[in-house]
Amino acid sequence: MGKVAFLFPGQASQYPGMGKELAEKFPAARAVFTEADQALGLSISQLCFEGSEDALKLTENTQPAMLTVSVAIYRILEEKGIAPHYVAGHSLGEYSALVAAGSLAFADAVKLVRLRGGYMQQAVPAGEGAMAAIMGLAPAQVAQICKKAANGQVVGPANLNSPDQTVISGHAGAVKRAVELASASGAKRAVVLAVSAPFHCELMMPAQEKLASDLRRTAFAPLRVPLVTNVDAELISSGEEAREALVRQVSLPVRWEESMHALIEEGVSIFVEVGPARVLSGLLRQIERSVHCFNVEDEKSLLSTLDKLAQAQAEVAET
Repeated sequence: MGKVAFLFPGQASQYPGMGKELAEKFPAARAVFTEADQALGLSISQLCFEGSEDALKLTENTQPAMLTVSVAIYRILEEKGIAPHYVAGHSLGEYSALVAAGSLAFADAVKLVRLRGGYMQQAVPAGEGAMAAIMGLAPAQVAQICKKAANGQVVGPANLNSPDQTVISGHAGAVKRAVELASASGAKRAVVLAVSAPFHCELMMPAQEKLASDLRRTAFAPLRVPLVTNVDAELISSGEEAREALVRQVSLPVRWEESMHALIEEGVSIFVEVGPARVLSGLLRQIERSVHCFNVEDEKSLLSTLDKLAQAQAEVAET
């Protein structure tokens, strides 16, 4: 039987209406939305189902909304008897992964990410920070470009997503200079992203310090299945390691490409993206085309994935 990893997306995968159909059709999903609303004292379900794109883009809304939808989908898969051997989550998605691994209670996780979003938003005044995606240049080349562009400001790789895609983060001026240098160096695309703060760089240290004290007051249980951390791209299974990884993750890069290679080296051949959109599925195709990758975000993709998982498991069993 092929090993299965569940991947949980982060910010930029959100869209209006996400999770609505599944909450209407599956009581297990509906229960997660109800729990989120009660834990936060506000209607995260209404925000997901009926909220505007602008409302969902606010970091302190995006983070609990994405977590809630991803966990709701996970609960449906769990009910269907689909369990992962490993989990990983991109940035914010690491919280969803820890809920799925049984380390973090969902009500605690949704409160934490609401705070995390607020702290990140407050860490850098609007307009002072930026992020940009650089496509078509090697990560090492992007790192060199950032060094050249810094000019006394902060800019560096924030998401090492694939051999073809590195997201950079830092002061707005330095990010703009890096984008211009990347374009001049032959990048396929270099584009400033529509985000509200410069995530995963040292400008996030004020947010990291505030979140650290919240995380240290939160209970983390041993993980039922191992998780590959963003910060080290290494497998962990203790609650203490999970907590410390979440602290350091705020200001350090997401080592996503290395994380996927770590899972493949563990024998994972089937990946399921559990959450809105298909961002992680797209990155995985850039990283390693030989593995199976499915996604679940609505009823159609759920049924398709359940069917494909059965086929993939049968194929792997034959080889």
